Amino acid sequence: MLWQEANFDGLIGPTHNYGGLSAGNVASKSNAGDVSYPRAAALQGLTKMRKLHDAGMWQGLLPPHERPHTPTLVERFGTADLGRAWEEDPVLAKAAMSASAMWTANAATVSPAPDCADGTLNLSAANLSSMFHRSLEGEQTARSLRTAFPFAHVHDPLPLSGAWSDEGAANHVRLCGQRGAAGVELFVWGREGAAQTKFPARQTLRASLTVARRHGLEAKRTVFAQQAVAAIEAGAFHNDVVCVGALNTLFYHEHAFEQTDRMQADIRAASEGLFEPVFVEVPEAEVPLLDAIKSYLFNSMLVQMPGESRLALI
Repeated sequence: MLWQEANFDGLIGPTHNYGGLSAGNVASKSNAGDVSYPRAAALQGLTKMRKLHDAGMWQGLLPPHERPHTPTLVERFGTADLGRAWEEDPVLAKAAMSASAMWTANAATVSPAPDCADGTLNLSAANLSSMFHRSLEGEQTARSLRTAFPFAHVHDPLPLSGAWSDEGAANHVRLCGQRGAAGVELFVWGREGAAQTKFPARQTLRASLTVARRHGLEAKRTVFAQQAVAAIEAGAFHNDVVCVGALNTLFYHEHAFEQTDRMQADIRAASEGLFEPVFVEVPEAEVPLLDAIKSYLFNSMLVQMPGESRLALI
């Protein structure tokens, strides 16, 4: 059987706007109200996809969602008239127009077949319940995933509840020694119950545990680690703002995890007999946490390019 990594990108839709709707997201708040250029952004995204495709990567595309989100307008205003919605409640109108589904890291948690009890690829569409404009995405994301992966087990989003808040791959990393082999899945959570930080801790432990169970992951090969409170309060609303991983390598900021030593020990124990994990920690002295968040250094792709043994950060 051929095992190949596939990269899927989202595409910015024509209603993209800087609505400033995401509490705890420094970029969202700092750009609120700016003029957006969705056509130029979509072309940039396609250019990036083409470069990866031409380099030999398997490249896929998840289409933009229906926007404005007609069901939301009808439910709140009794009409799909966006102009009326904008006059009466511009914040809600911006949410109905949001193109945030372009961030495919939030689309779903993905567990490859070798990790799952049923021997098939498992995907859980994220409910994104911590932000209203993002909670509108789950149903259509699940439909898109079922179309893209007809051979996979695609699970519906968890209940739209704060206790089940699930942010998908943005708080999940899968490590392995080689493609097609069993690996270790790292779930990073921000809170167990009610939010206790200045900014919302979006991923709950309950959601992570539930996704791991529904995917049929082996307990000894699954790790749950707490995202650092300091990172969340600095604006790392998702763990992927301060951490990214691929194959056997975890690349992260010094202040990404609440208990870094425990995270490393748990991954070493979980990977025993499978592969030797490599931890690349970026110290605060070299890249301050706020600089890491502002630059999105870690919010990148870490991939093994075709024909190369090393990993590349894109």
